[in-house]
Amino acid sequence: MNGFTHQSVIDEFEATTKDTGKVQIETLRKILEKNSETEYLQKLGLNGRTDLESFKACVPLATHKDFDPYIQRIADGDLSPVLTEKPIKSMSISSGTSQGKPKFLPFNEEYLISTMRMFRISFAFRNREFPIRVGKALQFIYGSKQFKTKGGLTAASASTNLYLTSQYKITMKDIHSQSCSPDEVIFSPDFHQSLYCHLLCGLIYSQEVQIVSSAFAFSLIHAFRTFEQVWEELCCDIRDGILSNRITVPSIRTALSKILKPNPELADSIYKKCSGLSNWYGVIPELWPNAKYVYGIMTGSMEPYLMKLRHYAGRLPLVSAGYGSSEGWIGANIKPWLPPELVTFTVVPDIGYFEFIPIREKVEDHELEKTASILNYIESEPIGLTEVKVGEEYEIVLTNFSGLYRYRLGDVVKVTGFHNSAPELHFTCRRSVLLTINIDKTTENDLQLAVEAATKLLAEEKVEVIDYTSNVDSSTDPSHYVIFWELSGNVSEGVLNECCCCLDQSFVDAGYILSRKVCGIGALELRVVQKGTFHKILDHYLKLGAAASQFKTPRCIGALNSAVLQILCDNVVESYFSTAFD
Repeated sequence: MNGFTHQSVIDEFEATTKDTGKVQIETLRKILEKNSETEYLQKLGLNGRTDLESFKACVPLATHKDFDPYIQRIADGDLSPVLTEKPIKSMSISSGTSQGKPKFLPFNEEYLISTMRMFRISFAFRNREFPIRVGKALQFIYGSKQFKTKGGLTAASASTNLYLTSQYKITMKDIHSQSCSPDEVIFSPDFHQSLYCHLLCGLIYSQEVQIVSSAFAFSLIHAFRTFEQVWEELCCDIRDGILSNRITVPSIRTALSKILKPNPELADSIYKKCSGLSNWYGVIPELWPNAKYVYGIMTGSMEPYLMKLRHYAGRLPLVSAGYGSSEGWIGANIKPWLPPELVTFTVVPDIGYFEFIPIREKVEDHELEKTASILNYIESEPIGLTEVKVGEEYEIVLTNFSGLYRYRLGDVVKVTGFHNSAPELHFTCRRSVLLTINIDKTTENDLQLAVEAATKLLAEEKVEVIDYTSNVDSSTDPSHYVIFWELSGNVSEGVLNECCCCLDQSFVDAGYILSRKVCGIGALELRVVQKGTFHKILDHYLKLGAAASQFKTPRCIGALNSAVLQILCDNVVESYFSTAFD
C-alpha cells in the first residue's frame, strides 16, 4: 500500500481521535494559515489571525447562497485567491434533483486527498471485520458529462472528478476495490449501455468479485431490477462471446471484445442459478459466491431501498459508506457490522473544523409551538466538536481546506457516543422543509416515515413501493399534499384507500395535523403511476447531464421541476383521496 498497511491506517486514526480538541484547533489553524490571503477571509477582517476566538468573531455562519458569488467568479476564470490560496482548477456539480438547479462547489487537491484518506480509513475498518484478498469489485459507477465553465475550468460531478484522477485508481488498487469494468464502460456516454456492461463484466469475473458496490443504494437497486429484465440476454453474450447489438458505443464494443470470449459453461451455470432463484432472493451471493458484502451510501434518503436491497443481497451484510458530500467529508463508518439503519459515523477531527448548532425545541403556550419538529427550534450559538452531548441533535457547520468557512450543511445528526474523544454521529435528516402549505413544515424524514407506515398495508398483497415522491397541489382550495407511488403489482381499491388514509394520519408535524383538522389543508391524495415512471424521471435527469452515480430520486417535486411533475401526471393510473380527517 505504498508504505501503508491497513493496520497503520487504523493506528493513525486512533491516535488522531484521542485528543480531538487539540487536533481540531490545530486543523483550524492550518486551514486559516493556508488561506490567510484569500479575499473572503480578508474582507471579513481576520487579518491573518488563526485563533478560534477571532475566527468565530469575524467569520459568520454561511450557506451556499453566501458563497455562490465567489464560486461563480472562480468558475468565470478569476485566478486570484478568492476562497483558497491556490487557484481552483475544477468544479463539482451537485445533482440538482432536489431543487431542479445544480450548484457549483470547489474541487481541489485537498478535497481529493481527504477523499482518498476517507476511503482508506473506511476500508481498513471494513477489512478488519470482513477481510478480503486481492480481487475485483463489481462497481456500478458512472462518469457524468463534463463541460468547461466560462473561465475554462472542468466541471463535472464530484464522483466523476474523482474517477478521472490517477490517485483514485491507486487507492482502489490499495484497498482491493478495482472495478471489473474497463474505463470505457464507466465513462460511457450512454448510462443504459454502461449498466448492461457493468453487469456483463461482473458475470465474466464472477469468481474474482469480492465487493458489490455503488455510490448510492438506489444505483444497486436499479442495477438488479435491470438484471431481472436482461439476464437471459447476458447469458447469450457469454455463451457466444458476442456482445449484444444493444451496445452501440464503439469504444465500449472495442473494450469488451478484449474480455468477452465464448464461455458456454459459465453461461449455463448463470442460467441454472437464475432459474433456481425464488423471486430473485439472494441473487448477489448466488452469482458472486466470493462477495463478502454489499457497499454504498445507505443512510438518509437511501433507507427506503434497504428492504429490496436485503432481498437481493440475501445472507450478505449491507455495509454503509462514510459520511460526506460534495462540500466535504465528516466521518468514517468504523463499525461496519452495524445495519445501515443504526450506522454511526465517527468524525475525523483533522479533515476539517466542525461546529454544531444545537437543535432546541421552542416551548411556548400555543399548541402548535409544542411540535417536536426540528424545523421549529431556537437558533443558538454553535459549539465545538468536543462540546456535543450524547443523545442531543445538532446541525453540522463545516470549515474545510476547499474554501468553505462555517458552511451550514443543512444536515441534522444525533450524537450516539464517542470513539476515544471523537463524537459518533447518526444521520437524522436534512433540515430543509420538503412540503409546506401554510403553517405545516414536513421534512423528508417525515415523508419517509409516513410512506413506511402505509407500505406495511401492502405486505399481505406481496406488493412493494418501487419508488415515491410528493408535491403540493395548489390548484385546489385548500391546497393539499400529493404522494406519487409506483407499485410492483396490482392492489385492490380498498387497500389503496387504506394506504391513502394511513399516509394522511402518519404525518407527525403539529402544523399539518392542526391544519387538516380545521380544513386549512385539503385531504391528502395518493396517485399511483404506471410501472417505469421513475425510470423516465431518471432518464430526464440524465439527459440534462446529471450523474447516474449521484442520482437521488427527488422526494418533492417543486415549481422548478415542472417537467418532472408533467412526467408523473402523464403516467397516473389511479387516484385516491384520504377520508382520515372527515
